[in-house]
Amino acid sequence: MLDVVDLIIYGAAVSTISFFAILLLMPAAIRSLTAKGMMVPDAHKRDKPMIPRPAGPVIMAGIAAAEITLYLLTMNTAVLAVLLSTTIAFIVGYIDDSKVMPGLFKPVALLAAAVPIVVLDVLVGGVHGDSLNLVFGSVFIPLLYVPLIFVIIPIAGNTINSIDVLNGVASGFIMIATIPLLTSIAIFGSHEVFLAALPLLFAALAFYRSHRFPSKIFPGDSGTLLLGALYGALAIAGSSEIIGIIALLPAVMNSFLFLASVKRIVEHRQVKVRPTILTDDFKLAASMDRKAPATLVRLIVVDGPLSEKEVANKIFKLAGFTALLAFASIIIQYFVMGLG
Repeated sequence: MLDVVDLIIYGAAVSTISFFAILLLMPAAIRSLTAKGMMVPDAHKRDKPMIPRPAGPVIMAGIAAAEITLYLLTMNTAVLAVLLSTTIAFIVGYIDDSKVMPGLFKPVALLAAAVPIVVLDVLVGGVHGDSLNLVFGSVFIPLLYVPLIFVIIPIAGNTINSIDVLNGVASGFIMIATIPLLTSIAIFGSHEVFLAALPLLFAALAFYRSHRFPSKIFPGDSGTLLLGALYGALAIAGSSEIIGIIALLPAVMNSFLFLASVKRIVEHRQVKVRPTILTDDFKLAASMDRKAPATLVRLIVVDGPLSEKEVANKIFKLAGFTALLAFASIIIQYFVMGLG
């Protein structure tokens, strides 16, 4: 167990590394991607400007630098497992950024990102437990916990990927959701995993500066999948799975709505009818086509057209609300487990 001084020093170090690495590297990445023509249209803007993509490699560089530093300082197996899981998710996303892959590729390939958590726990131990911490107590599920890991990582990665539909939403959403997760890990997890979660928060904050409306760069699948997988890995290693799910509920609901309406796993670009349409004044309105898939954005604009920024702000308010629910769950769990 780390003492207070180590926690402060290590925490400051990994937070600073992840934040400033991404902040300082992002302008060069924007110029490089632009020069190479690696750009996609911003579909919700009047002139559909071309935006460089992906920012995933820069986000990965900042997070990896911080997590490697933390591992060298602590030699903690959970930190290594989180780093390896995130790296695999980034590779899966980068492949999808580089080449159009079938709809099943990402959810199936993300199963590999769960492997380091399981294998390192078997070989060394200390990566995850055998109990699932519920709001009103914990359930001992040693046989079911490993399959659960192979469910959580793909879901976390793909939910953040699926909510990346508007400027700044993916980075802003993960930033909000990480705050209750950090709190939960600090109470129910270990010091090392808490420190490993700090780079996620500060990486999202640094990236948001370039990703917010109007975006200067898009994360790409490599960016969203690594952020989601890192979030899921931290929830597992930090004994905060349910708290993490509660904080992610708007994104989970978005994925559920899409899958329930489409009835199969497909890439968003494969959907022929868009869930929203652009009005003449470039606001988002709900599509009236029965074949259009249901999504969170479509539900938000069903009462009337809204600007892209207005829709993003409503998503952030939903994220804030579920973050408050996660905090309430933490308080209940804290007293139920007799820690208070």
